[in-house]
Amino acid sequence: MASSNLQTQLLYPDLESALETGDLEALQELCNTLAAEDLAEMVERLEPRAQAIFFEQVPEDKATEIFELLEINLQKDILNAISNQRVAAIINEMDPDDRTALLESLPQNATRQLLSFLKPRERKQALRLLDFPKDSIGRLMTPDFLAIKQEWTVERVLDFIRRNGEDKETLNDIYVVDDKGRLIDEIGIREFLLSPLDRVTLDIMDRQFTSLPAHHPQEEAIQAFKKYSSRTALPVTDEEGYLLGIVTIDDILHLAEKETTEDIHKLGGVGALEEPYLDAPLMHMVKKRGGWLVVLFVGEMLTATAMSFFEKEISRAVVLALFIPLIISSGGNAGSQAASLIIRAIALGEVRFQDWWTVMRREIFVGLILGCVLGLIGLLRITIFSAFFDTYGAHWFLIALTVYFSLIGVVAWGTLIGSLFPILLKRLGADPAASSAPFVATFIDVTGIVIYFNIALLLLHGKLL
Repeated sequence: MASSNLQTQLLYPDLESALETGDLEALQELCNTLAAEDLAEMVERLEPRAQAIFFEQVPEDKATEIFELLEINLQKDILNAISNQRVAAIINEMDPDDRTALLESLPQNATRQLLSFLKPRERKQALRLLDFPKDSIGRLMTPDFLAIKQEWTVERVLDFIRRNGEDKETLNDIYVVDDKGRLIDEIGIREFLLSPLDRVTLDIMDRQFTSLPAHHPQEEAIQAFKKYSSRTALPVTDEEGYLLGIVTIDDILHLAEKETTEDIHKLGGVGALEEPYLDAPLMHMVKKRGGWLVVLFVGEMLTATAMSFFEKEISRAVVLALFIPLIISSGGNAGSQAASLIIRAIALGEVRFQDWWTVMRREIFVGLILGCVLGLIGLLRITIFSAFFDTYGAHWFLIALTVYFSLIGVVAWGTLIGSLFPILLKRLGADPAASSAPFVATFIDVTGIVIYFNIALLLLHGKLL
C-alpha cells in the first residue's frame, strides 16, 4: 500500500530499529506496509552496514524490486557488501534492461564475476544486450514482451496473455510478428478486450506501428517518446525488421534526466558527473572541473595576446582600456545566451542542421538589435558622464561612438557564433552542449578585442590614435 512522505518519515526509525535488533517480523511488516519506492528512499538514508543487512534479510523478490530503484553507484556499493548468494539472487531476478545498465557501469572483471552468477538463460540474455554498442537503443531494451501471430483468435490471444504475461514488462501493447519474427503490427490490449472471442487478429490489424532501430543512438528514443507521448513502450527492431525487444517509458525518463544533467554540466563548463554531487570524490570533482578550467584559461591567454597587438593604441589612448571589460563581457554574455537557446532547441528536436541559415538570419538581426540597445546605453552613459567630468577628454564623443559601434559589432558577432557553434558540433557528431557558455564567452573575448580596436582605429585615427 502506498504511503505518504509523512508516513515514511515516521516509520524510518522503525526500520532502523528492526535492522539493528534483527526483528525480522517487524521488517516484514514494514515491507508489506510501504511501497517499494518509499522503501528505496528509506534505504538510501541508512548507514552502509544497515543497507547490507536490509538486503540480506528481506525476501528476494522484494529485495530485487527495491534494488532496481536505487542509483547505480549505491547498487554497486550494496553488491560489494552482501553475500554472493544474495547477489546472485538479486541480479537473476532483475529486469534485463536494469541489469544491463548495472553491468555496463562496472569494470570488466566485476562484470565477468556477475555474469558468472547468472543462470544460463539470464546470462545469454545479458550478453546479447551488452553486445549492442554503448549508448545505443539496444542497451535500453528488455526482451520481456508478448508477441502473437496474425492468425490467432482473440480468445487464443487472451489465453496466451494470461499464461505468459505475469513477468512481462508491460501488457499495454501486444506485438504481431510473422513466421520469421519480423514485426508487422502492434495492437493495444484494449482492442482484444473489446473484441469478440472468435475474431481473428488479422481483422484487428491496421499495420501502422512505430519501432526503434536497435543500433541507433539513445537520443532518438527520447525524441520518439516525446512525439508519441501517450505510449508507455515502443518496440525495438534490427535492420531487417525482426522484433528484438521493447523500450519502456521508465527507462526513457531516467535517460532524459541523465542527458539533461550532462547538458547542464557542460553548459557550465564542467565535465558531466556520473554520481550525485555529494557522493563525488574530491579529486574526481577536481578532474571534472580542472580540465575545462585549463582549456578556458589557455583561451583567455589568447585575449592577452590579442591585446598585445594593440599595445601602441592603448598607450596613446589609455581611456580605451576602460571599456575593454564592458565590450568583451557584453559579447560573451550575448553569445552564451544564444548558445544556451540553440543547445536546448537541438535537444528538443526544434532545430536541425538544415535550419542553420534560418538560425543565422534570426540571430544576426537579434544581435544587431541587442547591440544597438546596449550601445545606446553606453553612448548615453559616456555623454552624461562627460557633462560633469573630464574623464574622457576633448574627444569624448568619438570615444562614445567607438563604444557604441563596438558593442553593436561584438554583440552581433557573439550572438552569431553562440548560435552556430552548437549546430556545427551536432553536424560533426559531437555533443552540442560541448559549446558551453564559458567556451563561447572565451572565444568571443578574443575576437571582441580585435573588433573593438579596429573600430577605434577607424574612428579615432588622426585624433587620439
